[in-house]
Amino acid sequence: MSDYQLNLNDNRIVWGKEINVEPRIGKSPNDSIRQGAGSALDWNLPAGIYRAKEVVRALDPLLEAMLVQLGEPVNGDPAVLLDSLQANLAISGRVSSLPLGPLALEDKAGVELTAQAVRIGEQLVSWAREMNAEKRTLASYGPETLGQLEFRSHCYGHALIPDAVAQVWGPFGGPRIMQIYNEYLHQMVLLRDALLPFANWEQVPFEVKEHTEFKGLRFLEPAREVFLTQLLGKKLTHKSIVQYAQSVVSSGLSAAGYGFQYQLGTVLPAGLGEPAGTAARYLLKWHPVQTIQAEETQDMAAISFDYEYDDYYAAPRTDAGSGTPGNKDTLPVSLGEIAGPNVARLLPITASDRTTLRLSLELDGREFSVDLGQLFRGHRFMYRPEGNDNADVAIVKRTSVSLHSAADILALSGLVTNTDGIHFIPTDGNELVRWALLGKLYPENVVILDNGHPEELEKAYVSGKGFGTQFLVL
Repeated sequence: MSDYQLNLNDNRIVWGKEINVEPRIGKSPNDSIRQGAGSALDWNLPAGIYRAKEVVRALDPLLEAMLVQLGEPVNGDPAVLLDSLQANLAISGRVSSLPLGPLALEDKAGVELTAQAVRIGEQLVSWAREMNAEKRTLASYGPETLGQLEFRSHCYGHALIPDAVAQVWGPFGGPRIMQIYNEYLHQMVLLRDALLPFANWEQVPFEVKEHTEFKGLRFLEPAREVFLTQLLGKKLTHKSIVQYAQSVVSSGLSAAGYGFQYQLGTVLPAGLGEPAGTAARYLLKWHPVQTIQAEETQDMAAISFDYEYDDYYAAPRTDAGSGTPGNKDTLPVSLGEIAGPNVARLLPITASDRTTLRLSLELDGREFSVDLGQLFRGHRFMYRPEGNDNADVAIVKRTSVSLHSAADILALSGLVTNTDGIHFIPTDGNELVRWALLGKLYPENVVILDNGHPEELEKAYVSGKGFGTQFLVL
């Protein structure tokens, strides 16, 4: 196995050993349609490793069975049934199963997850339409087999658009059709909601085990209920997103840090490998890598990645010092071209009761490392140069300006802070250094700049909490 790496512009982040999960995706010896009670046939998602598209494919027999039993094409219209699915997966409207649109969530986690719900829902419906148009399920099973599908679906919460009501409950429909359609809708909703935490949701592999007491993805219902209660109640934290993601991929982990390893890869905050200024702050990303090595005879262990400091407020702090005096009129400045780095490594540190990861890089001939968890925490708490509506009233005027080299800041112990003033740290646009600084600076009033133009600087000066020292990273 070779080292896994992420490319970030001209830079790379390297760690662990790359794994190949492709041979395991969608491979199951069992069929989704099997013998049920009496003469009827039942449906269940066969045990196996899935990605989102494979689940949609395994759900297509439900849609095809409905159409056969309705008498397609005369009485059954797939467009109507799929339009109702689309309305269920939308984030607004009378039949929406997750009405995030009307809530207008403004917290960063809510905004990111709302956009996720839209993206995922639209793609799932697109796949469902494509698969139904191919009619592979009908060709594989035949109308006689699909006509025997019948089961009880224990769910009552999914409303239908009027045209779908007319079709499902019309003269050729009835309870039997409705039970199948209800399960189809519910499994799609469960799939959409399960993938909300993951920026690269289409790639995430997860294990499904067959249970006698419920079908398909219903094993996710308890964790989903907790997660959605927090989301809709605007009490969602990064930790709760990680905890939900661990349940989705059947990691077996109960405690949650900022990321984790499970049998099919590693999940870390989505910002890793992206520009710090624009990267998602709360979403996660799956990586095909074994971060913590296991013995050759063992499966990959499920491991939670912990913060070095559980409470950053209680972490040791170091004063940044006075640096080189400067003034606002001369900003931005460069303290000389940064010598590297173009490669950073993630280094695991495993103790008896916890595992942490550090981002290690070489800068100006010196080796530095920061806690990866604190790096992501700093990214969530950072500010962008967006100004402040109450600047004239609430902002404490900062007059002194100090210039610091990134290497000098990274060389200090603990988390770096100061008592007042503006502290400017140029990085020559090196994203690895910018990320490392987010893991070193105390996460309060740290502003990530794009270009240092006068207009951007004016907004940056009044960004943040409006009091205390301010660090500007360019």
